[in-house]
Amino acid sequence: MHLVIGGAASGKSKFAENLVFQTDLPRIYIATAQAFDDEMRQKIVAHQEMRGPEWITKEAPIDLAQAISYCPEDHIVLVDCLTMWLSNLMLADYDLEAETRTLVQTCTARKGPVVLVTNEVGHGIVPDNSLARKFRNAQGRLNQDIAQVCDRVTLVVAGLPMNLKGSA
Repeated sequence: MHLVIGGAASGKSKFAENLVFQTDLPRIYIATAQAFDDEMRQKIVAHQEMRGPEWITKEAPIDLAQAISYCPEDHIVLVDCLTMWLSNLMLADYDLEAETRTLVQTCTARKGPVVLVTNEVGHGIVPDNSLARKFRNAQGRLNQDIAQVCDRVTLVVAGLPMNLKGSA
C-alpha cells in the first residue's frame, strides 16, 4: 500500500497516477467525489479525460471498503481521494471511527497493490467553527491510521514528492 498525501492542488493525484502507470497491471480508479455543482462536474470530467480509457472507474462516495474488496487482486487500485470520502461520511452522519477501521482492515487484507490519495489538512490555521475542527481532526486521525499500515508514504508539495516512509 502506498499513501500519497499533500495539500489541495499539490500534484498528489498526478503523482499517484504516475505510480500506477509504472506498473503493467490493469488499473482501477475508485472515485469518491460527488458532483453537487457544475464546477465539480467539470473537474470530474477533466480527470476522466486525463486518465483515458485504460482505467476501469468505480464510483464509491460512501462504500469505499466494499469497492476495494471487490477489485481483482491482479489489478492495481487507485483511490482518489480519502478526503472526499471522509467528507461524504460526515455529511451522511456515519460513524467515522468504525468506517476508518473497516477501510484499514480492507486495505490491509488486500493482496493486490493499492495507492491511496489524501489531503494533509493540518498545515493550515485552526478552523473557526466546530464542524471544520471536527473534520480536520477526523482527517488527521484517518491519515495517521492509514499511514501506519502503508508500506510507503509520500508527501507531495508543489508537485515535488518527498518520501516519508518506505523505500523510494
